[in-house]
Amino acid sequence: MQVTDFLKKHYKHFNAASLIDAAEGYKAHLENGGKMLITLAGAMSTAELGIILAEMIRQDKVHAISCTGANLEEDIFNLVAHDFYERVPHYRELSAADEEALLERHLNRVTDTCIPEEEAMRRLEHVVLKYWQKADQAGESYFPHEFFYQMLLSGDLEQYYQIDPKNSWMLEAAKKNLPIICPGWEDSTLGNIYAGHVISGDIKNVHTMKSGIEYMMFLADYYTQTASEESTIGFFQIGGGIAGDFPICVVPMLHQDLQRTGVPLWGYFAQISDSTTSYGSYSGAVPNEKITWGKLGKDTPKFVIESDATIVAPLIFAIVLDM
Repeated sequence: MQVTDFLKKHYKHFNAASLIDAAEGYKAHLENGGKMLITLAGAMSTAELGIILAEMIRQDKVHAISCTGANLEEDIFNLVAHDFYERVPHYRELSAADEEALLERHLNRVTDTCIPEEEAMRRLEHVVLKYWQKADQAGESYFPHEFFYQMLLSGDLEQYYQIDPKNSWMLEAAKKNLPIICPGWEDSTLGNIYAGHVISGDIKNVHTMKSGIEYMMFLADYYTQTASEESTIGFFQIGGGIAGDFPICVVPMLHQDLQRTGVPLWGYFAQISDSTTSYGSYSGAVPNEKITWGKLGKDTPKFVIESDATIVAPLIFAIVLDM
């Protein structure tokens, strides 16, 4: 039995039914000529969502991505250092002393998975630093994802690959030059490393790396040029936080601050979140609240699946891919 057939047979009610509805809505949006932006919060790359997300990118089911700096870099960490990762299935039982022992071995824990500092972070730093310095010396500036695209497409990392490269969503995105928005990139391992190199003088101009404001300007141009009444852009949000909150604001900015009133609202909205609906919480806000902010309309298809994205997202993508 195919995954889609199994899900449609058994997922009939509650969050399970919402999963089917969101997936069918995603497919309908694309079939009607729409585009889709996916947002990645949390540690989806370390959860190896790239295995199926890369296929979504290959089959043109994703047209833009907004993600945290962690998801941007951790897909590449996994690409070049997978064999050195350690899984800790009993992570709920770890004591402070156990955590300190992992630190001493230079293993940085993300729930049940430890990322090896030397093989992942330092290996990537040594390579990407060349691109940062080259741009700095030439007086050029690029977005964080553009530096990664340059590095991935150059082949400089191929000698280190430890997974099938077709399972790296960043590599597939680089091949298609997929638009990526990475707000708050500074809040990432390589963001901290970049700041360190500026402080030490290895990079002379901090603006060699483009900023979050420039990302919003980039997104505003992309949205204006891409969205139309015949081809609206959908918003598929995985988790909460800045990866989702930042890009969804582009529509009210275009309407209210730039008076581009002909630009349509987001044409579809779905969120996978285990955040409980709460007062004052962006991540826990229901979709209808976004109507008052000029982000969604009353007729925008809206879906919320209150569950673990590492379980739900691959299933929705499987339906979209007709698996």
